[in-house]
Amino acid sequence: MDINTEASAKYELVVGLEVHAQLSTVSKAFSADSAEFGAGPNEHVSMVSLGHPGTLPFLNKKVVEYAVKLGFATHGRINKYNNFARKNYFYADLPKGYQISQDQSPITTGGHVMVKLSDGSTKPIAIHHIHMEEDAGKSMHDQSDTHSLIDLNRAGVPLLEIVSEPDMHSAEEASLFLTEMRKLLRYLSICDGNMEEGSMRCDANISVRLKGATMLGNRCEVKNLNSIRNVQRAIEHEFIRQVSIIEAGGYIDQNTLNFNADTGETSVLRSKEMANDYRYFPEPDLQPLLLTDDYLEGIRKTMPALPEELYHKYTEQLGLSAYDASVITADHELVMYFEQLIGLTSNYKSAVHWLMGTVKSYLNEHHQTIDTLPLSPKQLAGLIQLVDAGKVNNTVAAHKIFPALLQNANKTAEQIAQELNLLISDNSNELDGFIEQALNKYPDKVVEYQKGKKGVLGLFMGEIMKLSKGKIDPQKTNQLLIKALQSK
Repeated sequence: MDINTEASAKYELVVGLEVHAQLSTVSKAFSADSAEFGAGPNEHVSMVSLGHPGTLPFLNKKVVEYAVKLGFATHGRINKYNNFARKNYFYADLPKGYQISQDQSPITTGGHVMVKLSDGSTKPIAIHHIHMEEDAGKSMHDQSDTHSLIDLNRAGVPLLEIVSEPDMHSAEEASLFLTEMRKLLRYLSICDGNMEEGSMRCDANISVRLKGATMLGNRCEVKNLNSIRNVQRAIEHEFIRQVSIIEAGGYIDQNTLNFNADTGETSVLRSKEMANDYRYFPEPDLQPLLLTDDYLEGIRKTMPALPEELYHKYTEQLGLSAYDASVITADHELVMYFEQLIGLTSNYKSAVHWLMGTVKSYLNEHHQTIDTLPLSPKQLAGLIQLVDAGKVNNTVAAHKIFPALLQNANKTAEQIAQELNLLISDNSNELDGFIEQALNKYPDKVVEYQKGKKGVLGLFMGEIMKLSKGKIDPQKTNQLLIKALQSK
């Protein structure tokens, strides 16, 4: 299915994404059943979530709150008047035979997510709408040779579906949109964004058209992509497949596709449903939902600082580099740690140096994340203060005090330094003695220095560091060493 560069260059890729975010609520969207992940099959079900006759749904208010938060975060327009609809289709893992969703009145319309492309430019990816709905159950086809098994724990778990405009024209843009959306969900603490566990899933609507054309081509929808990398691969494969068919004189059928992560190829699941196939009609068991200005303003006041705002704060107010600010804001847990840390120290660059260097190395080596680090921001701030005050040097702080702090959650950096006898000595006679011992040990190197070979300073400093067991101020010692060499 290879196509030449000249043929592919004639076409423009058009992508729209539908992102399903499973909300981190305690209970399901329309029942009191637990929404917790990881229970045994069919443990979190009841007559309500199974749709038994005579049962009535009732709306989880947290679902509405979380939807409004995401609407604010994506700069959308919050619709004050909401109602719910029944979306009818018949899958074995949909116990009611319909899904409670929103059709004509989604809770948010419009908005955008800003992405930064690899060439350094930025682009707003437009959002069509965000709506609330409930999830279906899960069908498993690999647990038995003769039967498909159904787990309905997920049935009724609340979802937000984020529907973008067909606004992306590369796999890179789609990947960045998903990355930013996952970051927003985590910052808002409304979804963990774990695609591997299914709490964030993506369907990609992909079409191609000749460059310069305004009409969209027939689209194919690739369902249930469970990683950002697979979204990229599916888009890249579909572009080549669709262009190859058109170039061969064929026609793109509007189908729903499956993506095989092992082969990197798509295959037809079914002919694409249209909206009227779902027979939407108003949900008769749920009243319309009216959101007041006071309610919306109350939620707005609880909104946390978001990545874009924090990025500008770190670069413009704290003086961090664009790279450091990007790395920190990419991880919500890291931001939370860093925010606590900069509330305890004003040496922001040193704080970043520790997080990006010593702390990150420890986390990588021990396969941990910042939220499991056995070192509090207060302890790290104390260590930074100890170095800034000239009581220990960076080498001793990183290689002796830092490891000891990891084992002593209730001790400060200064307490550790005192217990291990690591504080820099103020005894100038002792320091002069260390310098003299180093020079006497390498008299030939003293001669080399006096002949202009300044590189031998490192040898002397290493020897002094060893003699003092690290309890020296390197800058002060370096100045005294040069003075002693010049007087020889």
